[in-house]
Amino acid sequence: MYTVITILIIIVCVLLALVVMVQNAKGGGLASGFASSGQIMGVQKTTDFIEKLTWGLALSLVILCLAASFALPNKEQRNIGSSMQEQIDNAGTAPAQKAPAKAPAQQPAQPQPVTPQGK
Repeated sequence: MYTVITILIIIVCVLLALVVMVQNAKGGGLASGFASSGQIMGVQKTTDFIEKLTWGLALSLVILCLAASFALPNKEQRNIGSSMQEQIDNAGTAPAQKAPAKAPAQQPAQPQPVTPQGK
């Protein structure tokens, strides 16, 4: 579900960027290309449509972001982490153990005197 919402957010962001680029701050923009007043959608209606589309996309972006925050998987559902991270986590929580005491060094074996055999 989170992945679907994320994809929708990306699509809305791209569309919002395109719609904003179509607009002109001085009222020209896309509407300035329509010179004749006898068209189905006149200049004023085109700017109204672009403005309403901008507000609608911005509102849908806010709603999708809120939905994504609620759909975000919690820590138990995520499988992010490697065995290395698990080892780090386990090492941090394990109680400190005492190092074993060193055993006294053993004496090297003394060479035995060689006794002649047969005598």
